[in-house]
Amino acid sequence: MSTQAKYLIYFSVLPSAYGMFYTDIAYFLTTVQGLSFYLMGLIVTIMGISTFATSIPMGIAADKYGRRRILILSNVIASLIIAVFALTTNATLLITAAVFEGISEAASSASVSALLAAKADDTKRNSVFSMFGFANSTAFGVGAVAILATSTMAGFSNKESHILLYVVLAALSLSSTLIMLKVTEPRTSKAKATLSQLLPRKSKNVLAKYVITGAIIAVGAGMIIPLMTAWMKAQYGIPDSLSGPILGVSSIVVGVSTLAAPTLAKRFGVVNAIVVTEAISTVFMFATPLSPNYIIASFVYTSRAFLMNMSSPLAQSMIMGLVPEDERGAASGISAALWRLPNALSSFVGAWLIGMSLLAAPFFLAALLYLVSIVLFWYFFRNTKMPEEKS
Repeated sequence: MSTQAKYLIYFSVLPSAYGMFYTDIAYFLTTVQGLSFYLMGLIVTIMGISTFATSIPMGIAADKYGRRRILILSNVIASLIIAVFALTTNATLLITAAVFEGISEAASSASVSALLAAKADDTKRNSVFSMFGFANSTAFGVGAVAILATSTMAGFSNKESHILLYVVLAALSLSSTLIMLKVTEPRTSKAKATLSQLLPRKSKNVLAKYVITGAIIAVGAGMIIPLMTAWMKAQYGIPDSLSGPILGVSSIVVGVSTLAAPTLAKRFGVVNAIVVTEAISTVFMFATPLSPNYIIASFVYTSRAFLMNMSSPLAQSMIMGLVPEDERGAASGISAALWRLPNALSSFVGAWLIGMSLLAAPFFLAALLYLVSIVLFWYFFRNTKMPEEKS
């Protein structure tokens, strides 16, 4: 692995740790801050719409002005926004922050995969993306486990402990920008290119197939994944000081699972490895809401996450391997846009279903959508061979 790829992985650790915000936000805004499920769902949805609206422009900007610059911008904005969410309950400010959070997420999604792929050749790309996924998921899990500290901080109330945790993680994330200064990037040749020249043309067919299957998965995932702390509170009556660490452990397990991805890809092929692991995980999605207690539900959900996310770095590596280097930023932006919007819209539906006490419905709907996506993905890419598989 190149030194530059290592820097990108190191850089991703602290921002991923504050990723617990995405796991905890449903619980934090409703139970800790006292906001309604409706407003919480609206905020999560606005984040997604903002990401959708800005992902393609950010992808084009990454190809034109440099992916490193866009990634640094993303981290600075995200670090400031997480502190805003912690320090106010004003609806107008929260909605504004949600818009900027979406911009930050779009900038990161549009630049990090393209930049990472540029630092790895074809034979190492799956391994680099798997290690990147391992670092991200593990750090995300550690951040979620840190929620446990909010119930044990001496001298602080539950709300004060949450706020302190969010602010500390935001500060640590901001400091990670220093690592990005060590990453180099050659000047882009597209600085004077027109908009039509910046849109992906050579890869439009393969990209269309990829984003269609991803969008269907996104709808299913949005139904419940961002809402798990709120769902566990509604289903089993447990606070986020317990559900947060459970989901944190799940993320750590997911991180470990990504390390198996390169081996699976070599043995079965990238496409087959993605299809098989995602298909088996869908069984556990169906089973999660049928669990009689939160311990069994946590085990089943973690099994689902283990299998589903094992293929995630392979999918990211696959599309970066199939798209020409000069179109990767725009391709990442389009992929992120058409994943995030349906994911956000379905989060609003999922929050509404939880608020209506239809607690199994989000899981069942998600599992059905997963199955549709998996079948389509296999149909579209069953004969696809990656550059490293042809040699």
